[in-house]
Amino acid sequence: MTPPEAGSGRRPAVADLDAGLLSPVRAGTPVEAVVGDRAWLQAMLDAEAALARAQAGLGSIPGPAAAAITAAARADRLDLRELAVLARETANPVVGLVRALTRVVADEAPDAAAYVHQGSTSQDILDTAAMLVARRALRLVRRDLKRTAEALGRLARRHRDTVMAGRTLALHAVPTTFGLKAAGWRSLVRDASDRVDRLLREGLPVSLGGAAGTLAGYLEHAGPDSGPDPGVYAEALADAFAAETGLTRPPLPWHVLRTPVADLAAALSFTAGALGKLAVDVQTLSRTEIAEVTEPGAPGRGGSSAMPHKRNPVLATLIRSAALQVPVLAAGLTQCLSAEDERSAGGWHAEWQLLRECLRLTGGAAHTAAELAEGLEVRPDRMRGNLALTEGRIVSERIAAVLGHVLGKAAARQLLTDAAAVAERSGRPLSAVLAEAPELAGRFSVGELGLLCDPARYTGAAGPLVDRVLRR
Repeated sequence: MTPPEAGSGRRPAVADLDAGLLSPVRAGTPVEAVVGDRAWLQAMLDAEAALARAQAGLGSIPGPAAAAITAAARADRLDLRELAVLARETANPVVGLVRALTRVVADEAPDAAAYVHQGSTSQDILDTAAMLVARRALRLVRRDLKRTAEALGRLARRHRDTVMAGRTLALHAVPTTFGLKAAGWRSLVRDASDRVDRLLREGLPVSLGGAAGTLAGYLEHAGPDSGPDPGVYAEALADAFAAETGLTRPPLPWHVLRTPVADLAAALSFTAGALGKLAVDVQTLSRTEIAEVTEPGAPGRGGSSAMPHKRNPVLATLIRSAALQVPVLAAGLTQCLSAEDERSAGGWHAEWQLLRECLRLTGGAAHTAAELAEGLEVRPDRMRGNLALTEGRIVSERIAAVLGHVLGKAAARQLLTDAAAVAERSGRPLSAVLAEAPELAGRFSVGELGLLCDPARYTGAAGPLVDRVLRR
């Protein structure tokens, strides 16, 4: 079947709009369901229903009206695509949603229809919905970060003393252990989890400000029920709204005080970047000529369209793709802090898709990272083989320190530089070349030099550092 030409006027099916074809890191992962358009629509309806219940609890609207609004606030009762198109006329989806919800309520409880969205404004509903969506996504992220950290902890414990080449600027530097590398990955994941926990605990507030952040509409509609002190009612309404949604109460309306969004951006950017460190290391260690780790296999995973012999590190690739995207998107969210006046024209609107992408990319990366960490295959034999590539030169730092006590620092460094060059040209072990140096005659035996050049004997405090991290 020939696809329709662009601009043909064919109405796209909802599934055609964004199925994740160009974003495989999140395609098919749990986070997709909680940040998709239908989830956002339901979150806005949840906000409307929670607001009605909060107002009813304070006597501002009848209890039966709040119950009717809550019963009608179901996404499957509204036309998602129609609301999206209608949003072009008002620059946000809440206006059309309120009209549609009001019609549904009026059909079932005519007396309740007048209380839909009473005193509210689009930004209160959409911002509250954004926090509800973020909470649902962050809970998934936190769960997968916990899985990843636990798997990395097992790797760190199992390979506490598994020696491997430490690499700096892409080259062998000094020996380290795979346990320390895994402990480092775990530490970053735990740092990310801490940031997500903090947001879930205290950083996701309801939005309640009314048209320009004064709550005047809420107070006016409440009438005598608001009492003589508008501040008391405003605080009570915010507390009630927060209780109904499970979100926190902010100190001020935040229509143009975008701290909650900036905090989300920072945490999501850090989380994606932390997982990216794991991914890029796995990619490097998976190289054919290194082959120190291997991703978990699955039927068809990692295949190449042109080279049947390949099994590509696709999980690490997916994670890294998110790690490269989220910080860029998060910068767009952060710049929305520069919001003009009491409501922003464009800055607020620019946040929505950026936030959704940050949530689902990070959620997809976290889910993928858990699978990667739980199934990562470690190859100590390859690590030992790669350590031997330099025939002991990887511990030159140690030998320079030992010889410095005997020959003096400058003389020891010159001797070692010359000996390392000879060893590299000849392919002989560094210990054998040093054993022939006249400066060392009678000072060290061949066996002692061999032990000095053993990489397994020069891992510093790697083991205790792993223990310290695992106690966290």
